Amino acid sequence: MATQILMPALSPTMEEGTLAKWLVKEGDEVSSGDIIAEIETDKATMEFEAVDEGVIGKILVSEGTSGVKVNDPIAVLLEEGEDASAVDEAESPVPGEAQAEAAEDAKETKDADNAPAEKSGSKSAPSAAPKTEKAPAAPQDADGKRVFASPLARRIAADKGVDLAALKGSGPKGRIVKADVEAAEGGKAAPAKADAPKAEAAAPAPAAASVSSSTIAKMYEGREYEEIELNGMRKTIAARLTEAKQTIPHFYLRRSVKLDALMKFRSQLNKQLEGRGVKLSVNDFIIKACALALQSVPDANAVWAGDKVFKLKPSDVAVAVAIEGGLFTPVLKDAEMKSLSTLSAEMKDLATRARDRKLAPHEYQGGSFAISNLGMFGIENFDAVINPPHGAILAVGAGIKQPVVNAEGEIEVATVMSMTLSVDHRVIDGALGAELMKAICENLENPMLMLA
Repeated sequence: MATQILMPALSPTMEEGTLAKWLVKEGDEVSSGDIIAEIETDKATMEFEAVDEGVIGKILVSEGTSGVKVNDPIAVLLEEGEDASAVDEAESPVPGEAQAEAAEDAKETKDADNAPAEKSGSKSAPSAAPKTEKAPAAPQDADGKRVFASPLARRIAADKGVDLAALKGSGPKGRIVKADVEAAEGGKAAPAKADAPKAEAAAPAPAAASVSSSTIAKMYEGREYEEIELNGMRKTIAARLTEAKQTIPHFYLRRSVKLDALMKFRSQLNKQLEGRGVKLSVNDFIIKACALALQSVPDANAVWAGDKVFKLKPSDVAVAVAIEGGLFTPVLKDAEMKSLSTLSAEMKDLATRARDRKLAPHEYQGGSFAISNLGMFGIENFDAVINPPHGAILAVGAGIKQPVVNAEGEIEVATVMSMTLSVDHRVIDGALGAELMKAICENLENPMLMLA
């Protein structure tokens, strides 16, 4: 029978997205694997493939619609031989309570995701979240009427061989939910809710205390200004960095490093690499220096995991890339093992695709450490906000010529770069952070050691 096409979760952190563009129209036939839409997440625009074959019976969400929640219906797919009458059956059975159903489905899915994992002898870090399976189509009872059940209940019933038509649901308007299926499988039917009160839409979680836009508008009444709606990326940046500043106990370590030896070494290497079309930047050396420092000070190569600390073996270094309206932090994985020229080429590719919003989620998620370099904008020094769950972030300023006292006690002119390491005190203590900062500086002031 007709099935709903739901808003997909295209990344582990995606909660809503924008249906940027439909690549099909009502009446089009589609096959499994066909690209049917472009979905804009908080970070990128990604292609959405059809899971089943059939005919697009109805488009429920028009292109350009923002704030579409994950698992909300966006279209109806008709199977072979079905006509438009099946569309109505596939839509929500209780339109006035669609939000309540969505809230219940979300709660069921969250409960399932939070269930204890099976014990294993492996102590490795948990693998990436499994790909969400499509729920089986809703079954019919003996009279040919649709049996209304949540997607999670349908999946569990299909796995356990439970006949949904034989169950009495305890959800809104008798809808079958996860608890009903589990109770039936255990041999005890869940009691139906007699005269249950009408379900109400779940209330959104209270937002952090802040001044509303209407209050701000009153402050600037009579002044010219432009209202700019927040896109998904801006919302995510605001939420994550507010959380970071409120919940991560930052402390800061500052050092200056002399770059003259590095600048000379870089010039020599670039002349040798000119024939290969490679030009190394100072940032490439900084990435390598940090990657090697994390290997020298392995206890600092760690992330906060709520009730645990994950200590990583490879140096996966994230680098902040400014794009229009926000930023990405693509991750250079195994950076300690890569040559400077490889890091340079990979960084250029990631930065280019970041600006085009063409990065896949696995390319900007993860890592234990980040670098934010504003030196190219003339900023001498600044403090960066940690990007959770990273343990630290290095803020890099501009290299500036200034008088310094050399080892012989004489004054000379040197190119000096200021750096600030923002550290999560839950993961890295002061002395350990200082040790990491020292290792970074030694690598930068002795660049040939990075090739050893």
